[in-house]
Amino acid sequence: MDTLLLLALLALIAIILVFAGVKVVPQSETRVIERLGRFHSVLSPGLNLIWPFIDKPKTIYTRRVETALNGRTIVRMTTTCSIDLREQVYDFPSQQVITKDNVTTEINALLYFQIVDPKKSVYEIDNLPNAIEKLTQTSLRNVIGELELDETLTSRDTINSRLQSILDDATNKWGVKVNRVELQDITPPESVREAMEKQMQAERNRRAEILNAEGEKKSLILRSEGERESQINKAEAVKQAEILRAEGVSRAKVLQAQAEAEAFTRVAEAIKATQTDPASYMLAVKYIETLKDMVSGRDNKTIYIPYEASGILSSIGSIKEIFKQ
Repeated sequence: MDTLLLLALLALIAIILVFAGVKVVPQSETRVIERLGRFHSVLSPGLNLIWPFIDKPKTIYTRRVETALNGRTIVRMTTTCSIDLREQVYDFPSQQVITKDNVTTEINALLYFQIVDPKKSVYEIDNLPNAIEKLTQTSLRNVIGELELDETLTSRDTINSRLQSILDDATNKWGVKVNRVELQDITPPESVREAMEKQMQAERNRRAEILNAEGEKKSLILRSEGERESQINKAEAVKQAEILRAEGVSRAKVLQAQAEAEAFTRVAEAIKATQTDPASYMLAVKYIETLKDMVSGRDNKTIYIPYEASGILSSIGSIKEIFKQ
C-alpha cells in the first residue's frame, strides 16, 4: 500500500514537472523566460522545454484607461505572459489640440505598430501600450502646434508621415516598429466650422462670378472677331467688285477706242479715196452730233448756232461731196 502511494506521488510529481517544463507557444506569439529572476531566452512558436521552477515566463502588467458609456473613466489592469508579435492597431481616444493660430481642435488618431524585439519591449519600458499612447498624444500636439488650421485640414498625409517618423524613432529603443499613423477625424469648433462654410460659399460664388465674367469676355471677343471677319469679307467683296467693275469699264473703253480707231481708219481710207481732208470730215461729224444733242430737249426754245458756223457748213459740203463721189 505504501509502495502504491509512493508511485502515485511520484507520478503526480512527474506530471507537474512535465506541465511546468513543457511550454507550447502559439504562432505569432512569444514568451520571455527568466531564470532565477534574470533574462534567459525568448521562446519561439511551437513546443519548448524549460527547467521547472527555475525558468519562469515574465509576467507583463498592462494598465489601460477606458471610458464607460456613462462617461466615467475606468482603469483596468491586465496581466499576461504572452507577447503578440502581429501588427496591432491602437485607436486613441479623441483629444484637444491647439493649432498655430490658436484654434482648439479635436483630433482622433489610429496607430499601427508591431513588436520586433520582445526583450526590449519588456525590459526597456513599463506598460508599453500606455507609453505609446502618451507618446503619440504629445507628438501629435507638437506637430499640430506648428501648423495653422487650414494647413491641418489639408495636410493629413504630411502630418501622418511626420508622426510616423517621430514615433518610430522614439519607440525604436522599446523594440517597437511604428508602421503608420492615420488621423481619423479633425473636428474644429462649431463657430469655426460655420465661418469656414461661409468662406467656402463666398469662394464658390467668387469663382462662379469669375467664370461668368470670363465666359462673357470670351463671348464678346468671339462676337467682335466674327463682326471683324464679316466686315473684312464684305470689304474684300466690295473691293473685288470694284476691281472687276473697273476692269470691265477699262476693257470696254479699250474695245471702244479700238473700234473707234478702226472706224476712223476705215473712214480715213474712204475719205482719202475722195481726196477730202479727213480732219474736216470728222469735225463736221462731231458738230452734227452736238447739234443733235442741242435740239433733242423738249424745253429748248432757242437754238444758238456756234460762231464757227461757216466751218460746219463747209464740212457739210465736204460730206456732200463725199457722198456724191
